[in-house]
Amino acid sequence: MSATTTLERTALKEWAVLCDAMARGDIIAMVRKGGIREQRAGFTVRHDRFVLYPTYFHERESELAPRFRLTLARSRADLPPAGVIRISLVADVAAVWHVRDLEPLRAIEGEHGLVWDAVESRFNYRGVTGVHVVAARISRLSAPVDVPEARRYQGCVSWVELDADIDVSSAAAIIDDANFEARIARLRDALGEAVA
Repeated sequence: MSATTTLERTALKEWAVLCDAMARGDIIAMVRKGGIREQRAGFTVRHDRFVLYPTYFHERESELAPRFRLTLARSRADLPPAGVIRISLVADVAAVWHVRDLEPLRAIEGEHGLVWDAVESRFNYRGVTGVHVVAARISRLSAPVDVPEARRYQGCVSWVELDADIDVSSAAAIIDDANFEARIARLRDALGEAVA
């Protein structure tokens, strides 16, 4: 892992079905615009590493790439108890692009989990064009950690600071180095040099 600390408390909320796809190595990128509570400042990536916070909030089958629609029911069947967030993945940021031209996003459809209409909708949301593409090296914790869901975690927000640290020292990468680097190179070929 790139970060030196073995504890993490920063979490990025992502649809549970897409967390599952990242856990299988099916995708390595997220297309982000930001939550409603972030629209003024916009979405930013201020962390080199974070845990993934699987959420079902705003999860829409119609916005998922067809290859992930069958896994949607499976991700919902494995729910933790009410009021609990089950953390099992940690993400090390490999690259971030602030994409201001829509067309290059067509070339990376295999690396994120959204249909084109959803990408286009996010790109043009509220009349402000552009999205962030966040590529991350995903690792799995040796055992999931159940976190009580605080009220302040809820709602349409991307980032949350958890109340307690998660020990990520035993996390193991999902994808081997060579495969991951080849996929990052394909993203770079499509999107240009990353901003971070």
